[in-house]
Amino acid sequence: MRIKKVSTFLLFILIAFYAKAQGTEAYQSKHFIKDADTLLYRVLYPENFDENKKYPILLFLHGAGERGNDNKKQLTHGSILFTSSKIRQDYPAIIIFPQCAENDYWSKVKVNRKKSPIGLKFKYKKGPTTSLALTMELLDSITAQKYSNKDQVYVMGLSMGGMGTYEILSRKPNTFAAAIPICGGGDPKTASNYATKTPIWTFHGAEDNVVSPQESLTMVSAILKANGKPRFTLYENANHNSWDSAFAESLLLPWLFSHSLKK
Repeated sequence: MRIKKVSTFLLFILIAFYAKAQGTEAYQSKHFIKDADTLLYRVLYPENFDENKKYPILLFLHGAGERGNDNKKQLTHGSILFTSSKIRQDYPAIIIFPQCAENDYWSKVKVNRKKSPIGLKFKYKKGPTTSLALTMELLDSITAQKYSNKDQVYVMGLSMGGMGTYEILSRKPNTFAAAIPICGGGDPKTASNYATKTPIWTFHGAEDNVVSPQESLTMVSAILKANGKPRFTLYENANHNSWDSAFAESLLLPWLFSHSLKK
């Protein structure tokens, strides 16, 4: 009986692994070159993609653990959220997963890893990091295409990517129709740049011992102070991987794709 239970469990793991592998294979491997710098990225096009139609664009920024140059690790979290046939049918969109370089960061921030949760000091005035600057250039090149719906450009990210989400909002406040930062943080002084322009749904875990939930609370408070109306979900029992709970939200994608730029 025990052998049978173990075998069933292993079979479940193999099926889950196969399903994830099949999902990530749908993302095409690409690279973007600007001057002497290269940004690796993956892109998922809608089924039956037609360049004569217009599609929403979603930019997804991964966490620090997925940095590198393999053009694969950035798909670890969140990529299969968009690969099921039903999701691709209900929300035909162009999904972009850039990969941050190993020695870089999505946000201009000084990170103190000797503290727990980590200490963060944002320095947006020093300009974007190379990886974020390349990502903004990539996004501009894609939204310039005739098949891009410029009224439906979205950004979401987790952990380091949540920090990048807040920063890219501050640097491109007229670009995004909605944003989802998960367990991140940002510079509250820049919230007024986008507070009334971009609907935001922020997620965090109350037990997060990597990035303090106070970071999200600070940004939500700053957005409110700037007359924005953010949506905020705090999971009382979640640690740093609050993205798992966020991805399981049934209203996540309906909420995101329901927004268009205000005219």
